[in-house]
Amino acid sequence: MHQTQIITNLIKNEIITLSPNSPFTYASGMKSPIYTDLRLTISYPQLRSWIEEDLADLIKNKFPDVTIIGGVATAGIPHAAFVAEKLNLPMIYVRPKPKDHGKGRQIEGRFSKKDKIVLIDDLITTGGSVLEAVEATEKEGGNVLGVSSIFTYYLPDAKTNFAKNKVKFEPLLSYPELIKIEKNSNHFSEEEYQILKSWHENPWNWKK
Repeated sequence: MHQTQIITNLIKNEIITLSPNSPFTYASGMKSPIYTDLRLTISYPQLRSWIEEDLADLIKNKFPDVTIIGGVATAGIPHAAFVAEKLNLPMIYVRPKPKDHGKGRQIEGRFSKKDKIVLIDDLITTGGSVLEAVEATEKEGGNVLGVSSIFTYYLPDAKTNFAKNKVKFEPLLSYPELIKIEKNSNHFSEEEYQILKSWHENPWNWKK
C-alpha cells in the first residue's frame, strides 16, 4: 500500500489543502479546515498509479465477489476505468439523473441481475450523491455490493447515511488518517492538530 506517498503527494500538489487557522466555507455554509479537489489526481501519472493500484487491492480484498466496477459521474468515472482495467473487469457508470434524450439512460454499460457491482467515487462527504447512485443502480436491477472512494472526510453524517441505507463503504483514505500522518510528519503543531481533529468531531458547529 502507498498510503503515505499518496497523502504526501496530495498535499504537495495542493490537491488537498489543510488550513486549520484560515478555514474554507463550503457551498452548504459549513466552515472547514480542508479543501479537496481530487479531480486533479488524473493529471499526475505516478500518483494516479498508486491510487488505482491501492484501490484495486482494496476492492479485491473487501469485495472479493465483485464482477463489475461502476463509476459515479463525473469524478468517479476515470478512477473506475483505471481500477476496472487493473482487475480485468467490465465497467459501467452512473449519471446523477437519466438522460433527457435518446433512451433516457441513467446507467451506461451492461450488467445483469447476477452481477455484483462496486461503485467508485472520488470523495465522500455525507454520502448523499453516491447513495443516490446505489439506489439508481439497484432500481435497474443491479446488485450493489458496496461503495469505495479515494478519500472520505468520514463525517458523522456519512456514517449515519451508509448505515441507514445498509450500504458497505470501504474508502482508501480518510481525514483522520490524513491529519495523523501530517502531524507525525511535523507539518502541524499539537494545537493545530487538535483544531483539525475538532472539526471532524463536530463539523456543522465548528468555529461557531
